[in-house]
Formats: sequence, C-alpha cells, structure tokens
Amino acid sequence: MLLLGVTTATQQVGCAIGGHEGVLASAHSARGKRHAETLVPSIDFVRRQARVELSEMSVIAVDIGPGLFTGLRVGIAAAKAMAHALRVPMIGISSLDLLAWPVRHTTREIVAVVDARRGEVFHARYRPTPGGVQRIAGPEVSTPSELRAELQASDTEFLLVGDGALRHADRWEDMVRVEVAEQYLAHPNAASLVQLAHARAIREDFVQPWQLEPLYLRQPDAEINWTTRDGSS
Repeated sequence: MLLLGVTTATQQVGCAIGGHEGVLASAHSARGKRHAETLVPSIDFVRRQARVELSEMSVIAVDIGPGLFTGLRVGIAAAKAMAHALRVPMIGISSLDLLAWPVRHTTREIVAVVDARRGEVFHARYRPTPGGVQRIAGPEVSTPSELRAELQASDTEFLLVGDGALRHADRWEDMVRVEVAEQYLAHPNAASLVQLAHARAIREDFVQPWQLEPLYLRQPDAEINWTTRDGSS
C-alpha cells in the first residue's frame, strides 16, 4: 500500500510518499503564497525520487487544517482531484495533529499553534502517550493573549510548536513553564502525515473524496471583509 500525503495549511507546501516501508521520499518548500505553483511540481519530484507512478497510489492523505484559507483550498482541491482520478479513498488529518506528532517524545504537554493571521491563532493541546500523542483540548481559535491566559491558569509545563508559537514568541518568552520548539518544526510535515495516515489506512479508516471537509474554524478572510462592509453600509 502506497500513500501520497499533501500539506498546504501554512506557508509551507509539503508532499511525501510512503507505506509499510516507511517514508520513501518527501519535499517541502516555503515560497510565500505560491501554493498552486509549487504543489504539482513538488508531487512530481517526490514521485520520481520514490521511483513510483501516481497510478500506484492506494490512498491520498491531506492536511485538512486549520490553517490559511487559500493554502487549504489549493491542497484539498488537488488531493480530491487526484483521489477521484485514481479512484482511491482519502484520509484527512488536522494540521495541529501533524505539528504535535514530531515532538511526541517530550515530557511536557504539547500546544500546537498555527498562525491564523488577523491577530489570532489556531491551537490544540496534546498529552504525550506511549507511541504517540492524545489530543485533550481544541482545536479552537483565539488571540495570543487569550492563549497566554489559558496557559498561565495551569501549573503544567508546556511545549509550544508551530509558526503561530514563533510569530507571537514575545507573548510567552517570560513564562517560566513554557518552551517554544525550534523553527524547523514550525510547519506541518508531509512525512508525518504519511506516517499517521498509514496507521489509519491499516484500520481502513477512509473517507471518499466527496466526504472530506476542511477544518476552517472561522470564516475565510474574504467573507469577513464582505460582512464588515455590509455592516458598515
């Protein structure tokens, strides 16, 4: 069984191919908002590096968010199109789950934080468990100040991971029980997506392309702007 994983929820575009042998090839690129221009060439590059054809894919996995609306739309639309063309099922995994997975060996409680723009962040909390992580709160959207207050109300030690944690690092730099993960862990990783999706694929935990929905948590910015204009007029 071979899986293709696609992540586009943040500024970084990622794709990976893998299966029971592990991750065969992966590629990640952060070129601002050029998701549409970057994704297809990245998939072709990974396919060639893994020495497989797209027709050999059994499952298409995709990051369903939360994240940047345009990036999510590009990635999910492309993943659905491939799954439909190949007549294979899909697996959707949250970007916050993908951020938490690489730091699962920490002894701290994990807080995955994605930059939501407009002065907000998407976040969820996780408890490390043997072999993985367990989500214990979220996902939700709030301001960095609201997240800080939530963390301050607890005597737990936290590890914050994600581009939202880094962008608003000044909000928690004086908090003694909070540590921020390094820059290379700032974005959802396509290799992690393939690993997590493969475990679901073994259980046949699939959805069909028309069933997969993005996790936005709030209205797209364009709709917010139109609502504001309508209200002011």
